[in-house]
Amino acid sequence: MLDSIFDDVKRMNKRQFMYQVLSFGMIVSSALMIWKGLMVVTGSESPIVVVLSGSMEPAFHRGDLLFLTNYPEEPVRVGEIVVFKVEGRDIPIVHRVLKLHEKNNGTVKFLTKGDNNSVDDRGLYAQGQLWLTKKDVVGRARGFLPYVGMVTIYMNEYPKFKVYSFYFLQFACFTSIK
Repeated sequence: MLDSIFDDVKRMNKRQFMYQVLSFGMIVSSALMIWKGLMVVTGSESPIVVVLSGSMEPAFHRGDLLFLTNYPEEPVRVGEIVVFKVEGRDIPIVHRVLKLHEKNNGTVKFLTKGDNNSVDDRGLYAQGQLWLTKKDVVGRARGFLPYVGMVTIYMNEYPKFKVYSFYFLQFACFTSIK
């Protein structure tokens, strides 16, 4: 399969090759523009995330694709599903708000827990951190597509799947203008 891709590239003249490179560049830049646009519209640094564990079952399953918003004027509420980042962890966590503490000065702190977990998330927070604040929130779940994110999980768990997907996309791009 890889040899046939290289053979197709070798048979192209310079104009066809440049057309393919530019087409690929336009696809990548379009995807980036759509992502940045979603960031602006939703107010979230990551408007789409994939659920990586079963800690939120039965609400969300591993591989579900979540759509997030994070508007600053919306208050955090008990029962709401939030995606949050914890200092020292690279991957955001999707859990439900369990408790909420509002102080007289307007600050809000809250505690989260996975629906499928037996204890709250204090063990997941940074050392010495007992509560989350609004600055820790990446977004709030507003919708989802079941299991669509399994492709992402397979690519991370099986690196060969990622390589084969890349070659398949290249093959599809280079053979589409014949």
